[in-house]
Amino acid sequence: MLRRGAASSRKATHTAVYSLLLAIIYIAFISLGLPDSLIGAGWPVMHQDLGVPVAFAGIITMIIAGGTILSSLASERVTRRFGAGVVTAVSVGMTAAALVGFSASGSFWMLCLWAIPYGLGAGAVDAALNNYVAVHYAARHMNWLHACWGLGASISPFVMSYALSSGAGWSSAYLVIGLIQVVLTFALLISIPLWGKVNPIVPSGHADDVEDAGGHSSGRGGTHVPLAQALRIPGVGLVLIAFLAYCALESTAILWATTYLVADRGVDPATAAAFASLFLIGVTAGRFLAGFFADRVGDQQMIRGGFVTVGVGVVLLALPVDTDVLALAGLVIAGLGCAPIYPAIIHSTPVNFGRRNSQAIIGIQMAAAYTGSTFAPPLFGALSAWTGMWTFPLFLGLLVVLGVVMSERLNRLVRRRELVG
Repeated sequence: MLRRGAASSRKATHTAVYSLLLAIIYIAFISLGLPDSLIGAGWPVMHQDLGVPVAFAGIITMIIAGGTILSSLASERVTRRFGAGVVTAVSVGMTAAALVGFSASGSFWMLCLWAIPYGLGAGAVDAALNNYVAVHYAARHMNWLHACWGLGASISPFVMSYALSSGAGWSSAYLVIGLIQVVLTFALLISIPLWGKVNPIVPSGHADDVEDAGGHSSGRGGTHVPLAQALRIPGVGLVLIAFLAYCALESTAILWATTYLVADRGVDPATAAAFASLFLIGVTAGRFLAGFFADRVGDQQMIRGGFVTVGVGVVLLALPVDTDVLALAGLVIAGLGCAPIYPAIIHSTPVNFGRRNSQAIIGIQMAAAYTGSTFAPPLFGALSAWTGMWTFPLFLGLLVVLGVVMSERLNRLVRRRELVG
């Protein structure tokens, strides 16, 4: 009786810790999305106040992207040494400091300076949080967490809009978001002891899963997996290309969809802008919906179904018909298809490659993601200047095919490994 009572008490304690930490991570994902739309929303006014050309926004975003790529690649070593909780808290603190710094910047070079800690913090927390959730929580939470990121990214333009319309200025929007990040940093610091008390849920089947099950659930400790070693693991190259293709597809669609609808299809600019925003709404809403059946369907089917759905949307977008309805519907369908791909690729990593390797591989995946999302839109911009905007669906279609081929090859490799094992 006493043993059953003690076991019941331990289970209740674990459930409470599990739920409390999950709530903190949900808030963290919303907060992480908040700064991502601020530059785009405020730049029309910011560049005038700072006295720089419009194109200089690309310099800031490139600095941020460079920092995120570097910190993503270094995240495995840092997280193993300090733990996911510490890395998350410190990284959010870096982004908070950077945002407050943005709010106090009166010149362009100061924005560039503060963009460095912003990028470094964003990449490290992205890799650490994604791996922790992939190892410790079910697939539905990975989808809902990334939907929360989309929610945060959707809120920040309204914060910037209010700041500008009220006369407070763009700097006040950065200050508000920065202070929210400061509060989150303190919450994360307080929560650090909880991160090691949530048990991993990854199914057994890898030798290293059994070995690591004892004490590294917080992401701290264990054997360092060098970058070169992680890249040599069979299948890693396939998942990196698939992930890069997806992120390139998403970022290209976000940037160029409105221009394509207006320039090539003759859609009214206001209508095109509204439906382009529905692409992002489709991604966010799709992730909330995907969370309800992700555990039953499984990551492989979610990735496959997502790419196929995007493909259907791209075909509708490209059909040479007189009506614009199919093109507009295709954009929304493509957004819904994009929804489960990113969370499912991340969540499947510990299962495909083992928990011991997952932090290193997810760090590389984040670097691949930022590489795709940074360089694909300007690449298509240069291509369209030469060939014409009509190539937009073709460009997206090629990325869909690349993502499907790479993910299916990875699935076959994983199945063969399971049969041999």
